[in-house]
Amino acid sequence: MADKPLNFLCISTYFKGEDFLKSVKAEGNNVYLLTKKKLDQEPWPWEFIDDTFYIEEWNQNDIVKGIAYKFRTIKFDRFVALDDFDVEKVALLREHFRMPGMGRTTAHYFRDKLAMRVKAKEEGVNVPEFTDLFNNYTINAYADNVSPPWLIKPRMEASATGIKKIHSKDELWQIINDLGDERDNYLVEKFAPGDVYHVDGLNDNGKVKFARVSKYLDTPFEVAHGGGIFRSASSEIGSKVEKGLQKMNAQVMKAFGMQFGASHTEFIQSKATGELFFLETSSRVGGANLAEMVEAASGINLWVEWARIEGANLRKTGYKLPKINNQYAGIVVSLSRYEHPDTSSFTDEEIVWRMNKAWHIGLIVASDSSDRVLELLDQYTHRIGEEFHASLPAPDKSL
Repeated sequence: MADKPLNFLCISTYFKGEDFLKSVKAEGNNVYLLTKKKLDQEPWPWEFIDDTFYIEEWNQNDIVKGIAYKFRTIKFDRFVALDDFDVEKVALLREHFRMPGMGRTTAHYFRDKLAMRVKAKEEGVNVPEFTDLFNNYTINAYADNVSPPWLIKPRMEASATGIKKIHSKDELWQIINDLGDERDNYLVEKFAPGDVYHVDGLNDNGKVKFARVSKYLDTPFEVAHGGGIFRSASSEIGSKVEKGLQKMNAQVMKAFGMQFGASHTEFIQSKATGELFFLETSSRVGGANLAEMVEAASGINLWVEWARIEGANLRKTGYKLPKINNQYAGIVVSLSRYEHPDTSSFTDEEIVWRMNKAWHIGLIVASDSSDRVLELLDQYTHRIGEEFHASLPAPDKSL
């Protein structure tokens, strides 16, 4: 007898996760989408969605009541947050409806940068020297003992939004005073120049099932604040840094209580000492088309496999990872001065993906050779810079 379909309520206030929705449906389940009304014209995979519930803005109480009303006729089995900004909101929903999955305490470790650092430090994971902004004496002691530059970061924003670099104690206090009553929502940490890596993974039963290490060739901070071109590439498999980051990623997942699902975790390797430091993590698939890059290198679609893990976890059937390829891939993405840039002049056989998004240009290449990937990215970055590139100022939501 076939398994009874499970009812997945997938929640996203951004347009993303199409492959997750398709995979849940392909596994024989029902897919319900809760999203913002303004996203109803986006190309969601409608034929895989059983019903869609719309909201104008997120009001927790109204959404609880709305889901409670739907629950009368649909017995939901799983709530899934598809975007970083929805992780904590959905954790609250799970707690209200006693739904299995990540609750608010664990979700906080994957959203709140201060919670991440405090927990990581407690568990013996290397983190940059940091302080909260609660107490004046603590802030002064930090500024007197940890040499600048520092970064001031919002605790709950994603990516490089709201981050500022600070060069002196006076400048630090000026920014803290400007923050006023919002200062408790920020932290300060030591800025150490270095290479920034990301580990994109899948977790099941409290264990890392799959993880791929890649390096930002231009960090999200540099791109956001310097109007640069975004690039990332797979790290050399079996290298010292790759092995170190695989180990550190597993350490972070265990420390933070990750049981099952996708994760995107960032680390930095100090230029001065070569030491590895944990920066931040999230319980989701990485943005900026990194999932496509990981799939090009490994054959693993993070969205699809995350959906399969959720279903296997609910059915208690056990999850089996597909065969992994050990290739290398790299991505280059830039804002474009043309609405629909023509990339037909990029003809290398290693190209496996081209971005289809207005006012953007992007390519992913894959090869058995890490050197070849880096060579192509360098060529493309130069060409895109000369022929296509446009830039906008960094978003500054919070400061």
